[in-house]
Amino acid sequence: MIKACELTRNGIVSINGAPYIVEELKISTPSARGAASIFRFRLRNLITKAKLDQACHGDDKFEELDFEKRQVQFLYKEQGNAYAFMDTADYSQFSLTADELGEQVYYLLEDMDDIRALVVNGTPVAIELPPNVVLEIADCEPTMKGQTVTARTKTATLQTGLSVQVPEYITPGEKVKIDTRTGEFLGRA
Repeated sequence: MIKACELTRNGIVSINGAPYIVEELKISTPSARGAASIFRFRLRNLITKAKLDQACHGDDKFEELDFEKRQVQFLYKEQGNAYAFMDTADYSQFSLTADELGEQVYYLLEDMDDIRALVVNGTPVAIELPPNVVLEIADCEPTMKGQTVTARTKTATLQTGLSVQVPEYITPGEKVKIDTRTGEFLGRA
């Protein structure tokens, strides 16, 4: 059993025998004396993709789930909305749909390594991306001359279609490092 206060984003638990991943976590601490912190979770069922919002106290317990993490490589996007992956240990291939991957599709590049598949009962149900990825700027507004001391940002579209806020000096064609957990610009690559 794992306590609610020990859960983190992307943590996996079992609720009524079904695997759930923690997508969002918010902690609120009431100001009344003796009031316990309230943990609000947005969980997603890894099989049905249904969302579940749950609020609980820090001492409430969740069932831990037996799962395996396996190193995989993203191969390519198949026709339609499927994405092909290969297990690097036994070279077996599997596909996940864009609906199953959600926002993670914006961080996938062909032949990308350092990805882990979450395997429940022998079936890959989700992937875990590396903390950051390097992507190329496909399009952004031109750099303006006479920049001020204040840090201004502009919207840039990356090669995968993801839109992020980048500093004003970034130009198309540059490679940048993006945080896969927040979608934020981390720096030039």
